[in-house]
Amino acid sequence: MARGEQYICTECNVRLPYTDLHLFGATELNMLQQRFWGKVPIRYAFSYLHFKPKGRVQRLLHKLKYKGAHELGEHLGRRYGSVLLDHHYAKQFDLILPVPLHRLKLRRRGYNQSDGFAKGLSEAMQVEWSNGVLMRNIDTDTQTKKSRLDRWQNVEKVFEVKLPEKVTGKRVLLVDDVLTTGATLEACAAILLESGCSEVSVVTIAAA
Repeated sequence: MARGEQYICTECNVRLPYTDLHLFGATELNMLQQRFWGKVPIRYAFSYLHFKPKGRVQRLLHKLKYKGAHELGEHLGRRYGSVLLDHHYAKQFDLILPVPLHRLKLRRRGYNQSDGFAKGLSEAMQVEWSNGVLMRNIDTDTQTKKSRLDRWQNVEKVFEVKLPEKVTGKRVLLVDDVLTTGATLEACAAILLESGCSEVSVVTIAAA
């Protein structure tokens, strides 16, 4: 990388497949928003990048999740958080929460890639962030190659709101790394709404 570049070179920055979903807001033109219709009420649904197998974004996420590049998540969060701030979304959220890893997986990996992205978003938008509100009680199998039904059954009862007083009446922005079927985000959103938050929005690094 050239002097002054961080984590991603300028050429790759230009060529990354940005979604621009923030331009559509919570409307029928937002294709990510439509994935949650009839399943769980989601206020806003955003993703920074399009995910394509064997593409730049997959390589980026592989480094983030499996190669110890945890600072990359915060970098991406700050970048997308600045975009959302510029489009006046920061005022729409009271609390930013990452989808949690089970403690055993967290211990093996050493960090939660979704948490890093959430921290970066929080820093850029100046919205409160916490990684102690949501808890994953069961270490589920990987979601890769599962059907949508299997994914839902895999996560339906694994999440818990550890500190319900932190979400009561709050507009929560729920953060994950990749959205495929949305089963994990749906399960988290459902338990947050049951625990008293006023609304849930979701944002991911990438969406397939």
